[in-house]
Amino acid sequence: MLERHPWFEVAWLAASDRSEGRPYAEAARWRLKTGIPANVAKMTVAPAKPEGAPKIIFAALDAAIARELEPQFADAGCAVVSNSSALRMQSDVPLVIPEVNGDHIRLIDKQSWRGKSGGYVVTNPNCSAIGLVLALAPLHRAFTLETVMAVTMQAVSGAGYPGVASLDILGNVIPYISKEEEKMEEETQKLLGTLNGSHVDPAPFAMSAQCNRVAVEDGHTESVAVRFKKKAAPEEIIAAWNDFRAEPQQLRLPSAPEQPVVYMTAADRPQPRFDVDLGAGMTTAVGRLRKCNVLDWKFTVLSHNTIRGAAGAALLNAELLKAKGYLG
Repeated sequence: MLERHPWFEVAWLAASDRSEGRPYAEAARWRLKTGIPANVAKMTVAPAKPEGAPKIIFAALDAAIARELEPQFADAGCAVVSNSSALRMQSDVPLVIPEVNGDHIRLIDKQSWRGKSGGYVVTNPNCSAIGLVLALAPLHRAFTLETVMAVTMQAVSGAGYPGVASLDILGNVIPYISKEEEKMEEETQKLLGTLNGSHVDPAPFAMSAQCNRVAVEDGHTESVAVRFKKKAAPEEIIAAWNDFRAEPQQLRLPSAPEQPVVYMTAADRPQPRFDVDLGAGMTTAVGRLRKCNVLDWKFTVLSHNTIRGAAGAALLNAELLKAKGYLG
């Protein structure tokens, strides 16, 4: 996603001592359908230390490693744009979806690193929370959420590579993903919460998530049920989704989709096979809106877990930071 980006270019790559000193093409297990960019393939992997690092760091690390390394880079004056869960729930670290809570980036100014070196950390959400929150945000603003229940069917690519063994997932559903339900619940409430000085007051609605791994390559599908404080007609709910626009669209940020949320009218959509790449993978698809006999309404959500839920989310956060003057 950085290969032809109009604002950013890859200038430095770092990893563990197992990979450092080797050309990236040799060190990486590249599993994308597109090839490694030629200039990146030749780059020598550096040690994962702040010395010699550029101003902007896109960090994609295991949580335990990120918890140790990301503060070191922020302390050294780097802008750390993180895809890790390690610091997401820290009170002074913004957890951001630019269309939903871009104002939360102001938490940066409360971080001790910012005052010391100018560095800071910004995070993007869990890959299943991000699609859910994009679908919920227009509804929360218009009708005020009281209860949210979500059941996910999450793609195997969300487990990384090699991910889930084929004999475990083929013809099967695994009804457990470690810490995923907790992440979805607490991150959703932080994302839809209110900035209050040096922290975020979580949104007060009740939230329950159940997470499952299914034999789909890309795309997290979620069955969602909600209760509102205000009455809502179906056409009002659909209009809230289709009309939803925010600062990334107004600023025309390079990675922002023209339409962040799209309602699909076909009775059997959205489906990962056909709809996961909407908006170059940055658009969340919603469908099957209908009355719920327990809560008020239920519907289906689909988002691309490795683009909107990971790499694209981090890149859009960095674009917002640049547009707001946080990258100098």
